[in-house]
Amino acid sequence: MNQPLTEEVEVQLPQNVVDGSARISLSVLGDILGRALNNLDGLLQMPYGCGEQNMALLSPNIYILEYLRNTKQLTPAILDKATKFLTSGYQRQLNYKNADGAYSTFGQGLGNTWLTAFVLRSFGKAQSFIYVDPATMEQSKTWLERQQGKHGCFRTLGKLLNNRMKGGVTDEVTLTAYITASMLELNMSVSDPVVDHSLSCLKNSTSDMSNTYATALLAYTFTLAGDMETRARLLQHLDTISFQEGGLLHWSQSSSETSPSLEVEISSYVLLASLSASSRSTSDLGYASRIVRWLVRQQNAYGGFSSTQDTVVALQALALYSTRVFSRGGASTVTVRSPSGERCLFHVNQNNKLLYQERALQDTEGKYSVEVKGSACASVQVSEYTSLLPVLWRKMLVNHVFLRYHGKELTTNMIIVDLKMLSGFSPDPDSLGRVSCCGVVLPHRIDFELPVQNLKPAVVKIYDYYQPSKMLFSPPPSSEEHLGNLFSFTQTNLSYGYR
Repeated sequence: MNQPLTEEVEVQLPQNVVDGSARISLSVLGDILGRALNNLDGLLQMPYGCGEQNMALLSPNIYILEYLRNTKQLTPAILDKATKFLTSGYQRQLNYKNADGAYSTFGQGLGNTWLTAFVLRSFGKAQSFIYVDPATMEQSKTWLERQQGKHGCFRTLGKLLNNRMKGGVTDEVTLTAYITASMLELNMSVSDPVVDHSLSCLKNSTSDMSNTYATALLAYTFTLAGDMETRARLLQHLDTISFQEGGLLHWSQSSSETSPSLEVEISSYVLLASLSASSRSTSDLGYASRIVRWLVRQQNAYGGFSSTQDTVVALQALALYSTRVFSRGGASTVTVRSPSGERCLFHVNQNNKLLYQERALQDTEGKYSVEVKGSACASVQVSEYTSLLPVLWRKMLVNHVFLRYHGKELTTNMIIVDLKMLSGFSPDPDSLGRVSCCGVVLPHRIDFELPVQNLKPAVVKIYDYYQPSKMLFSPPPSSEEHLGNLFSFTQTNLSYGYR
């Protein structure tokens, strides 16, 4: 029996929580992928409406199925559920396919090199679970190969709504690394002319390690290519700039930029690079375990993460790790004590490791003590569910939204404006325009339908889809006020107001 592990978890409610709305729950599973498995259709509580977002629904199913199959845990019930999601996602993705085989963000637009590679790598893996038209795959592969330049790198075509895939001067390198990794995941040989040419392009760029995201992605790509010398050099540099604390290990783009979704994605690529080599030592698995311990702390209650790409890459990395360390033996007991002395006991063994065990906790604030005894994996999560009051309450009727972007980039990532409706009103929606340095006014007409007494204002949330931590959250101001820039948060580089 291993030594017991004990940790304290402190729960603090926000000051603006609605009285009586707080709910605290404790969930226990015997597998770090268990939450994602139980929420295949709801990993992210975010809108889905473009080709990349649809793939974010499809891809996690593949990685979880591969893990369960490789560890002989795949049951007919799980297979049936997951393949239904895969089939519907595959059919839906074909709506974004152009006649030339490329995929575009919203369909019927210019083919997107990055999205086409994302689709190709996912469909290639999905082939072992559902039918994927091989002619469709070959057409997309041919189109992608035609986008390779004479020097080996790939051209950026199509609108990328995630600026991290552009990255200024590292634009071409980052994109080429992603496409090359996709081809290698599809078991294309390093001697294939297209792959060999792209690796030559990437090799020439490895002297510049100023972009942590690009360096992590390159480390994974060269691991897949079997270039251990380049891999070792990249990983050695990454180790020197890692954040290490309390047995946890992760990376950030820079010491001044702390985006949770970006940190998850970078750390996941390093984890993939650490585990994808043909030979691994015990120290490699120990190193990987420290990254995993940090990653699972970033998961939401549904098993996903902040946004689409961090969820896809993180679940791929966690699935690979779970496969590498899988063991059929062992059992563990989880004991949780609440601030008031309430005691909860959970048992995890090989027969119930994928069973989602949950219990509501009585205390909504304070320090909880968690103790785990045994030799089996135990994933424990304390989740807080609350309803929040806006910081300010004012009565008004919104009909215009003014947004301005003050960041460093020429264009933003995809920006989501989430306008909650007033009770008794229905929206007459207008499309969200492109946010630029000059600002944009979004007319938003709402039609009165039913009288509601004691009407409360509707909350507005504006956030970066790919980095949700860049968010503004506020109720609207008075309709009698004209506010060009009501809120400006330096950490988000976004400001907005109403009139």
